[in-house]
Amino acid sequence: MNLTNHQFRLAARPVGLPKRSDWNYTEEPVRDPGPGEVLVKTLYLSLDPAMRGWMNEGRSYVPPVGIGAVMRAGGAGRVIGSQNPGFAVGDHVYGILGAQEYALLSADAAKGLTKVDPKLVPLPVYVGALGMTGLTAYFGLLEVGQAKAGDTVVISGAAGATGMVVGQIAKIKGCRAVGIAGGPHKCSYLTRELGFDAAIDYKNENVAEALRKHCPKGVNVYFDNVGGEILDIVLAQIARGARVVLCGAISQYNSTTGIKGPSNYLALLIASARMEGFIVFNYASRYAEAAREMAGWMMAGKLKSKEDIVEGFQTFPDTLLKLFRGENFGKLMIKVAEDN
Repeated sequence: MNLTNHQFRLAARPVGLPKRSDWNYTEEPVRDPGPGEVLVKTLYLSLDPAMRGWMNEGRSYVPPVGIGAVMRAGGAGRVIGSQNPGFAVGDHVYGILGAQEYALLSADAAKGLTKVDPKLVPLPVYVGALGMTGLTAYFGLLEVGQAKAGDTVVISGAAGATGMVVGQIAKIKGCRAVGIAGGPHKCSYLTRELGFDAAIDYKNENVAEALRKHCPKGVNVYFDNVGGEILDIVLAQIARGARVVLCGAISQYNSTTGIKGPSNYLALLIASARMEGFIVFNYASRYAEAAREMAGWMMAGKLKSKEDIVEGFQTFPDTLLKLFRGENFGKLMIKVAEDN
Protein backbone atom coordinates (compact mmCIF):
# COMPACT_ATOMS: atom_id res chain seq x y z
CA MET A 1 0.00 0.00 0.00
CA ASN A 2 3.01 2.26 0.47
CA LEU A 3 1.57 4.11 3.47
CA THR A 4 3.43 5.65 6.43
CA ASN A 5 2.08 5.33 9.97
CA HIS A 6 2.76 7.99 12.60
CA GLN A 7 2.44 7.04 16.27
CA PHE A 8 2.76 8.44 19.76
CA ARG A 9 4.72 6.04 21.96
CA LEU A 10 5.23 6.33 25.70
CA ALA A 11 8.81 7.47 26.34
CA ALA A 12 8.68 7.84 30.15
CA ARG A 13 6.33 7.38 33.10
CA PRO A 14 4.87 10.85 33.73
CA VAL A 15 5.21 12.58 37.08
CA GLY A 16 2.21 14.87 37.46
CA LEU A 17 0.79 16.13 34.16
CA PRO A 18 2.27 14.35 31.13
CA LYS A 19 4.90 16.43 29.33
CA ARG A 20 6.01 16.45 25.68
CA SER A 21 9.16 14.61 26.72
CA ASP A 22 7.02 11.72 27.98
CA TRP A 23 6.18 10.92 24.33
CA ASN A 24 8.06 9.83 21.25
CA TYR A 25 6.54 10.70 17.86
CA THR A 26 7.54 7.87 15.53
CA GLU A 27 6.88 6.71 12.00
CA GLU A 28 7.06 3.37 10.23
CA PRO A 29 5.79 1.88 6.98
CA VAL A 30 2.38 0.23 7.03
CA ARG A 31 2.52 -3.45 6.07
CA ASP A 32 -0.30 -5.38 4.47
CA PRO A 33 -2.44 -7.52 6.79
CA GLY A 34 -1.54 -11.18 7.15
CA PRO A 35 -3.90 -14.09 7.87
CA GLY A 36 -6.64 -13.05 10.32
CA GLU A 37 -5.38 -9.45 10.52
CA VAL A 38 -7.31 -6.23 9.92
CA LEU A 39 -5.84 -2.86 8.90
CA VAL A 40 -7.80 0.17 10.10
CA LYS A 41 -7.29 3.80 9.12
CA THR A 42 -7.93 5.86 12.26
CA LEU A 43 -10.42 8.66 11.67
CA TYR A 44 -11.22 9.75 15.24
CA LEU A 45 -9.09 9.12 18.33
CA SER A 46 -10.76 9.06 21.74
CA LEU A 47 -9.09 10.90 24.62
CA ASP A 48 -10.15 9.65 28.06
CA PRO A 49 -9.12 10.36 31.67
CA ALA A 50 -8.35 6.65 32.14
CA MET A 51 -5.38 7.05 29.80
CA ARG A 52 -3.47 8.81 32.59
CA GLY A 53 -3.73 5.71 34.78
CA TRP A 54 -2.61 3.44 31.94
CA MET A 55 0.70 5.35 31.81
CA ASN A 56 1.59 4.44 35.40
CA GLU A 57 3.51 1.37 36.50
CA GLY A 58 1.63 -0.82 38.94
CA ARG A 59 -1.40 -3.04 39.40
CA SER A 60 -4.57 -2.03 37.61
CA TYR A 61 -7.47 -3.56 35.69
CA VAL A 62 -5.32 -3.58 32.52
CA PRO A 63 -1.52 -3.83 32.21
CA PRO A 64 0.26 -0.47 32.01
CA VAL A 65 1.33 0.79 28.61
CA GLY A 66 4.93 -0.32 28.15
CA ILE A 67 7.73 2.15 27.66
CA GLY A 68 8.24 2.36 23.91
CA ALA A 69 4.75 1.03 23.15
CA VAL A 70 2.08 2.86 21.16
CA MET A 71 -0.21 4.65 23.61
CA ARG A 72 -3.41 2.70 24.25
CA ALA A 73 -6.45 4.62 22.98
CA GLY A 74 -9.92 3.97 21.68
CA GLY A 75 -10.95 5.22 18.29
CA ALA A 76 -13.12 4.87 15.23
CA GLY A 77 -11.95 4.24 11.70
CA ARG A 78 -12.40 2.50 8.40
CA VAL A 79 -11.08 -0.90 7.38
CA ILE A 80 -8.68 -0.46 4.45
CA GLY A 81 -7.24 -3.98 4.38
CA SER A 82 -8.46 -7.31 5.74
CA GLN A 83 -7.62 -10.99 5.79
CA ASN A 84 -10.24 -11.55 8.47
CA PRO A 85 -13.61 -12.99 7.38
CA GLY A 86 -15.38 -10.84 9.96
CA PHE A 87 -14.36 -7.54 8.36
CA ALA A 88 -14.49 -6.20 4.82
CA VAL A 89 -12.68 -3.25 3.29
CA GLY A 90 -14.91 -0.22 3.77
CA ASP A 91 -16.39 -1.34 7.12
CA HIS A 92 -16.43 1.34 9.81
CA VAL A 93 -15.33 0.10 13.23
CA TYR A 94 -14.80 1.25 16.80
CA GLY A 95 -12.32 -0.24 19.28
CA ILE A 96 -8.84 0.04 20.75
CA LEU A 97 -6.79 1.37 17.85
CA GLY A 98 -3.96 3.10 19.73
CA ALA A 99 -2.58 6.61 19.26
CA GLN A 100 -1.62 6.09 15.63
CA GLU A 101 -2.83 6.84 12.13
CA TYR A 102 -3.15 3.19 11.09
CA ALA A 103 -3.83 0.18 13.32
CA LEU A 104 -2.83 -3.30 12.16
CA LEU A 105 -4.77 -5.62 14.44
CA SER A 106 -4.17 -9.32 14.99
CA ALA A 107 -7.05 -11.78 14.71
CA ASP A 108 -7.30 -11.75 18.50
CA ALA A 109 -7.24 -7.94 18.78
CA ALA A 110 -9.83 -7.67 16.00
CA LYS A 111 -12.33 -9.46 18.26
CA GLY A 112 -12.52 -6.19 20.19
CA LEU A 113 -13.68 -4.23 17.15
CA THR A 114 -17.34 -3.28 16.79
CA LYS A 115 -18.83 -2.53 13.38
CA VAL A 116 -20.75 0.75 13.29
CA ASP A 117 -22.89 2.50 10.70
CA PRO A 118 -22.10 6.19 10.19
CA LYS A 119 -25.28 6.54 8.14
CA LEU A 120 -27.35 6.13 11.32
CA VAL A 121 -25.40 8.62 13.46
CA PRO A 122 -22.11 10.44 12.76
CA LEU A 123 -18.96 8.46 13.49
CA PRO A 124 -17.90 10.68 16.46
CA VAL A 125 -21.10 9.70 18.30
CA TYR A 126 -19.86 6.09 18.36
CA VAL A 127 -16.69 7.32 20.07
CA GLY A 128 -18.79 9.16 22.68
CA ALA A 129 -22.43 8.69 23.67
CA LEU A 130 -22.86 5.37 21.83
CA GLY A 131 -19.36 4.12 22.64
CA MET A 132 -17.40 3.34 25.81
CA THR A 133 -18.35 6.71 27.27
CA GLY A 134 -22.07 6.06 27.02
CA LEU A 135 -21.73 2.45 28.13
CA THR A 136 -19.80 3.60 31.22
CA ALA A 137 -22.62 5.99 32.08
CA TYR A 138 -25.31 3.37 31.44
CA PHE A 139 -23.88 0.53 33.52
CA GLY A 140 -22.47 2.78 36.23
CA LEU A 141 -25.78 4.49 36.88
CA LEU A 142 -28.24 1.64 36.35
CA GLU A 143 -26.28 -1.42 37.50
CA VAL A 144 -23.84 -0.09 40.11
CA GLY A 145 -25.90 2.91 41.21
CA GLN A 146 -29.23 1.06 40.93
CA ALA A 147 -30.92 4.38 40.08
CA LYS A 148 -34.70 4.26 40.12
CA ALA A 149 -37.54 6.71 39.57
CA GLY A 150 -37.73 9.36 42.29
CA ASP A 151 -34.03 9.17 43.22
CA THR A 152 -31.91 12.29 43.42
CA VAL A 153 -28.78 11.67 41.34
CA VAL A 154 -25.77 13.95 41.66
CA ILE A 155 -23.01 13.82 39.04
CA SER A 156 -19.55 15.39 39.31
CA GLY A 157 -17.71 16.21 36.11
CA ALA A 158 -21.21 16.60 34.72
CA ALA A 159 -20.13 18.54 31.61
CA GLY A 160 -17.61 15.84 30.74
CA ALA A 161 -18.33 13.07 28.29
CA THR A 162 -19.61 10.48 30.78
CA GLY A 163 -21.29 12.94 33.16
CA MET A 164 -23.49 14.40 30.43
CA VAL A 165 -24.83 10.97 29.55
CA VAL A 166 -25.35 9.95 33.19
CA GLY A 167 -27.58 12.96 33.85
CA GLN A 168 -29.66 12.35 30.75
CA ILE A 169 -30.17 8.66 31.55
CA ALA A 170 -31.16 9.67 35.09
CA LYS A 171 -33.88 11.91 33.65
CA ILE A 172 -35.05 9.20 31.23
CA LYS A 173 -35.44 6.89 34.25
CA GLY A 174 -37.49 9.42 36.22
CA CYS A 175 -34.77 10.67 38.58
CA ARG A 176 -33.86 14.18 39.65
CA ALA A 177 -30.50 15.06 38.10
CA VAL A 178 -28.10 17.56 39.67
CA GLY A 179 -24.78 18.19 37.92
CA ILE A 180 -21.57 19.67 39.30
CA ALA A 181 -19.46 21.42 36.65
CA GLY A 182 -17.01 24.29 36.26
CA GLY A 183 -18.25 27.63 34.92
CA PRO A 184 -21.62 29.22 34.10
CA HIS A 185 -21.52 28.22 30.41
CA LYS A 186 -21.24 24.52 31.20
CA CYS A 187 -23.85 24.70 33.96
CA SER A 188 -26.31 26.52 31.69
CA TYR A 189 -25.84 23.87 29.00
CA LEU A 190 -26.66 21.08 31.48
CA THR A 191 -29.97 22.61 32.54
CA ARG A 192 -31.12 24.29 29.32
CA GLU A 193 -29.98 21.79 26.71
CA LEU A 194 -29.76 18.45 28.54
CA GLY A 195 -32.65 18.83 30.97
CA PHE A 196 -30.75 18.54 34.28
CA ASP A 197 -32.89 19.81 37.17
CA ALA A 198 -30.01 21.87 38.57
CA ALA A 199 -26.33 22.51 38.00
CA ILE A 200 -23.77 23.62 40.59
CA ASP A 201 -20.80 25.70 39.49
CA TYR A 202 -17.97 24.49 41.72
CA LYS A 203 -15.75 27.34 40.57
CA ASN A 204 -18.14 30.07 41.68
CA GLU A 205 -20.52 28.53 44.23
CA ASN A 206 -20.31 26.98 47.67
CA VAL A 207 -20.92 23.36 46.69
CA ALA A 208 -22.11 22.21 50.12
CA GLU A 209 -24.69 24.99 50.35
CA ALA A 210 -25.85 24.41 46.80
CA LEU A 211 -26.27 20.66 47.43
CA ARG A 212 -28.42 21.35 50.50
CA LYS A 213 -30.57 23.68 48.37
CA HIS A 214 -30.96 21.37 45.37
CA CYS A 215 -31.07 18.05 47.24
CA PRO A 216 -33.22 18.81 50.30
CA LYS A 217 -33.90 15.10 50.95
CA GLY A 218 -30.27 14.11 50.44
CA VAL A 219 -28.44 12.37 47.61
CA ASN A 220 -29.59 8.86 46.67
CA VAL A 221 -27.00 8.19 43.96
CA TYR A 222 -23.69 10.01 43.57
CA PHE A 223 -21.85 9.33 40.33
CA ASP A 224 -18.28 10.41 41.04
CA ASN A 225 -15.92 11.34 38.23
CA VAL A 226 -13.58 13.63 40.14
CA GLY A 227 -12.83 12.39 43.68
CA GLY A 228 -10.99 14.63 46.13
CA GLU A 229 -12.75 17.46 47.93
CA ILE A 230 -16.00 17.19 45.94
CA LEU A 231 -16.39 13.54 47.00
CA ASP A 232 -16.03 14.57 50.65
CA ILE A 233 -18.64 17.31 50.27
CA VAL A 234 -21.20 15.02 48.63
CA LEU A 235 -20.65 12.23 51.18
CA ALA A 236 -21.82 14.69 53.85
CA GLN A 237 -25.15 15.00 51.99
CA ILE A 238 -26.01 11.36 51.21
CA ALA A 239 -29.41 9.91 52.08
CA ARG A 240 -30.03 6.65 53.88
CA GLY A 241 -29.23 3.70 51.63
CA ALA A 242 -27.37 5.87 49.12
CA ARG A 243 -25.14 4.39 46.41
CA VAL A 244 -21.85 6.13 45.61
CA VAL A 245 -20.53 5.08 42.20
CA LEU A 246 -16.78 5.48 41.76
CA CYS A 247 -16.19 5.94 38.04
CA GLY A 248 -13.10 8.14 38.15
CA ALA A 249 -11.09 10.62 40.20
CA ILE A 250 -9.70 13.07 37.68
CA SER A 251 -8.74 15.55 40.41
CA GLN A 252 -6.21 13.01 41.69
CA TYR A 253 -4.67 11.47 38.57
CA ASN A 254 -1.77 13.88 38.29
CA SER A 255 -1.08 14.29 42.01
CA THR A 256 2.59 14.26 42.95
CA THR A 257 1.88 14.02 46.69
CA GLY A 258 -0.28 10.88 46.76
CA ILE A 259 -3.97 10.19 46.35
CA LYS A 260 -6.32 12.00 48.76
CA GLY A 261 -9.02 9.60 49.91
CA PRO A 262 -12.39 10.49 51.46
CA SER A 263 -11.87 11.89 54.95
CA ASN A 264 -15.50 11.46 55.99
CA TYR A 265 -16.13 7.93 54.75
CA LEU A 266 -17.97 7.26 58.04
CA ALA A 267 -20.92 8.98 56.35
CA LEU A 268 -21.37 5.65 54.57
CA LEU A 269 -21.74 3.87 57.89
CA ILE A 270 -24.14 6.46 59.32
CA ALA A 271 -26.37 6.34 56.23
CA SER A 272 -26.14 2.56 55.71
CA ALA A 273 -24.81 3.49 52.27
CA ARG A 274 -22.31 1.85 49.97
CA MET A 275 -19.50 3.06 47.74
CA GLU A 276 -18.49 0.86 44.81
CA GLY A 277 -15.93 1.18 42.07
CA PHE A 278 -16.44 -0.34 38.64
CA ILE A 279 -14.97 -0.54 35.17
CA VAL A 280 -17.08 -0.76 32.05
CA PHE A 281 -15.20 -3.86 30.81
CA ASN A 282 -17.03 -5.82 33.55
CA TYR A 283 -20.17 -5.54 31.41
CA ALA A 284 -18.69 -6.44 28.01
CA SER A 285 -21.18 -9.26 27.44
CA ARG A 286 -24.03 -6.72 27.61
CA TYR A 287 -22.61 -3.91 25.45
CA ALA A 288 -24.90 -4.63 22.50
CA GLU A 289 -28.02 -4.59 24.65
CA ALA A 290 -27.10 -1.24 26.21
CA ALA A 291 -26.05 0.31 22.90
CA ARG A 292 -29.39 -0.67 21.32
CA GLU A 293 -31.34 0.94 24.15
CA MET A 294 -29.27 4.13 24.05
CA ALA A 295 -29.52 4.34 20.26
CA GLY A 296 -33.30 4.13 20.67
CA TRP A 297 -33.24 7.01 23.15
CA MET A 298 -31.11 9.02 20.73
CA MET A 299 -33.47 8.37 17.81
CA ALA A 300 -36.39 9.43 20.03
CA GLY A 301 -34.63 12.70 20.90
CA LYS A 302 -34.26 11.78 24.59
CA LEU A 303 -30.46 11.49 24.55
CA LYS A 304 -28.17 14.14 23.10
CA SER A 305 -24.48 13.87 22.40
CA LYS A 306 -21.85 16.59 22.48
CA GLU A 307 -18.38 16.14 21.04
CA ASP A 308 -15.32 18.32 21.56
CA ILE A 309 -13.31 17.61 18.39
CA VAL A 310 -9.76 18.88 17.88
CA GLU A 311 -8.21 18.66 14.41
CA GLY A 312 -4.83 17.10 13.85
CA PHE A 313 -3.14 13.95 15.12
CA GLN A 314 0.04 15.80 16.06
CA THR A 315 -1.89 17.78 18.71
CA PHE A 316 -2.26 14.60 20.80
CA PRO A 317 0.07 15.48 23.75
CA ASP A 318 -1.43 18.94 24.20
CA THR A 319 -5.04 17.96 23.51
CA LEU A 320 -4.86 15.19 26.13
CA LEU A 321 -4.09 17.83 28.78
CA LYS A 322 -7.44 19.54 28.13
CA LEU A 323 -9.05 16.72 30.12
CA PHE A 324 -7.04 17.44 33.27
CA ARG A 325 -7.46 21.21 33.05
CA GLY A 326 -11.23 20.98 32.73
CA GLU A 327 -11.06 22.57 29.28
CA ASN A 328 -13.03 19.95 27.37
CA PHE A 329 -16.78 20.42 26.91
CA GLY A 330 -18.31 17.08 25.97
CA LYS A 331 -16.49 14.03 24.61
CA LEU A 332 -12.92 14.96 23.74
CA MET A 333 -11.46 13.43 20.59
CA ILE A 334 -9.02 14.16 17.81
CA LYS A 335 -10.02 14.09 14.17
CA VAL A 336 -7.09 12.23 12.65
CA ALA A 337 -8.15 12.00 9.00
CA GLU A 338 -10.99 12.54 6.56
CA ASP A 339 -13.13 9.54 5.68
CA ASN A 340 -12.35 9.29 1.99
